[in-house]
Amino acid sequence: MGGLVLLIGRVVFSFFFIYSGFNHLTKLSMYAQYAGASGVPAPTVLTALSGVMLLAGGLSILLGVKPQWGSLLIAAFLIPAAFTVHKFWGIADPMMAANQAAHFWKNISLMGGCLMFFGLATLYPGRWPYSIGRSAAPPAI
Repeated sequence: MGGLVLLIGRVVFSFFFIYSGFNHLTKLSMYAQYAGASGVPAPTVLTALSGVMLLAGGLSILLGVKPQWGSLLIAAFLIPAAFTVHKFWGIADPMMAANQAAHFWKNISLMGGCLMFFGLATLYPGRWPYSIGRSAAPPAI
């Protein structure tokens, strides 16, 4: 039962990053323009790089292929994005500030989820069922 719950969590969690990475790459101009307006240097290059990071990390967690690395890859995107793109402090418009604060804390919370997946995959690598190259059922404890 726990393996199935982990699989459902992986699917839901990873879909967000796969979808976001796909959007970063297919809507590169729009996302890069937003990043540039937020003060991100070399916005087109970094937006494309972040799209690849999100897509690779999401697929890694979903498929169970090197999920530790996938988790860290996503976390490595989330922290700088929170502090560069979603810096809510100093925004005069309260609605805009609230919107950016929500995105900032979403990124921080998702980074916490990435660290939990990293810990789970590192401490219990045999308990990562339904993965490519692994049997469906987790080993017995």
